[in-house]
Amino acid sequence: MSALAEVSAEYPTELVDYVTLPDQRRLRIRPLRRCEEGPIRDLFAHLSPASRYLRFFSPMPELPASVMRLLACVDYRRTLALVAEHENGATPEPIGLASYGALDDGTAEVALVVRDEWQHHHVGTELATRLLRAAEDRGYHRFIVHALTQNVAIRKLLKDVGVVLSSKRHGSELEFAFVRRHLPEKGGPPIL
Repeated sequence: MSALAEVSAEYPTELVDYVTLPDQRRLRIRPLRRCEEGPIRDLFAHLSPASRYLRFFSPMPELPASVMRLLACVDYRRTLALVAEHENGATPEPIGLASYGALDDGTAEVALVVRDEWQHHHVGTELATRLLRAAEDRGYHRFIVHALTQNVAIRKLLKDVGVVLSSKRHGSELEFAFVRRHLPEKGGPPIL
């Protein structure tokens, strides 16, 4: 088990990163601070009803306090959330959120949402890659994701960042169990 697997309550500064997207826009990806609700509220307020439905399986006009606590009150070990921010002006603008929550000692459930106008610009891939790596550093190597059958984008993203071990269908909901796809340094095939 790595040193990060025994992570204390300290803010994980090693997870702060800067990314340049293919369209040359620059983002900062960072962990949410413990019980930091502002970026989640701002992101949620800018999601379309369709994106809210795909992420929360409900049109959810307001984010319930219980869901807010679940997303925001991270401990940096069993729960972690990464926010992608576009630094456009004085105040960073939250444009995506990826999170995991431990299900047991080796498995974590992951979730992701990206603002509509930022979708299809690799924001989700950048968030997912960093989140899965951070989860592995903390001892989680098997992941679960739930998606609605019509959520084609998350299934495509899953193919890019993971190797599916199993899938189940429950009505209009899909559950995928997967491991992270390990990519070689540059140019070679994925390492499975």
